[in-house]
Amino acid sequence: MALLSVTNLSKKYDNHLAVNNVSFEFHSGSCIALIGPNGAGKTTILRILAGLLKPTSGNVKLNQMNGTKDIRAFIGYLPQHPVFFSWMTGREFLLYSGQLAHLSKDEAASEADKLLERVGIADARNKRIGKYSGGMKQRLGIAQAIIHKPKLLIMDEPVSSLDPIGRREVLNLMEELKEEMTILFSTHILTDADEISDELLLLHEGEIVEEGSINKLRQKYQTAAIELAFAHNTAFYQDKILRLSSITNSYTEREAVHITASDISVARQEILKAAAEENWRATEISDAVI
Repeated sequence: MALLSVTNLSKKYDNHLAVNNVSFEFHSGSCIALIGPNGAGKTTILRILAGLLKPTSGNVKLNQMNGTKDIRAFIGYLPQHPVFFSWMTGREFLLYSGQLAHLSKDEAASEADKLLERVGIADARNKRIGKYSGGMKQRLGIAQAIIHKPKLLIMDEPVSSLDPIGRREVLNLMEELKEEMTILFSTHILTDADEISDELLLLHEGEIVEEGSINKLRQKYQTAAIELAFAHNTAFYQDKILRLSSITNSYTEREAVHITASDISVARQEILKAAAEENWRATEISDAVI
């Protein structure tokens, strides 16, 4: 059974359709990246799933809820720009968050101390949040989102505003957390999605245009190619290559000509024949995918 099922979800703001008839589902124990450019509808979808927005139409069903109607006990949510009380310490904020999630004072205190250690900011537990760096705030935000041990963790652009060190720290933490809970996060950076997600949902103008695993999508869209490297006169040889009947496109990069063709086997034979007959000074010929 799927952990989350979304059916024909739409959201309209005045005359703008931000989300258009979106359907998807995923199972427990997976990490899913909702990827697309700014304005594609990622944040709107996540806010609907978190219960912060009502959809114009469609249904969201979180299974394994034991008959309850309030999904908030089962999800953790980190917005793109989390807001903190700057006068609170990190530990005070987690105690506050834990009690909002209906933990007792003792439970909240115990979980707060564990999470401060886990996200790597235990040394700053009694420091005012206003003094925290961006990476520290993001890790504190993740801690508050998981203090009640949710089944599903939803994060909106969790690393987009961080410096390289903070980005790496948060990605490593997400890699650990996906072993314990299902994660759905949005990003516009494909390399982040490629690094830690099991599935991708590609969103464009409010619609899902592709979905599946990284490997599945890579196999679907990768193109066979041939690379020829030359010691010099690369442009001269590229011109010769483009005159061959089987070649559809080519470009040069670092003294190498990258070639695509409708039939890569025919193209390879034609290139090797021309190279032998005309004594091309190629230093390397290899197959590739792009």
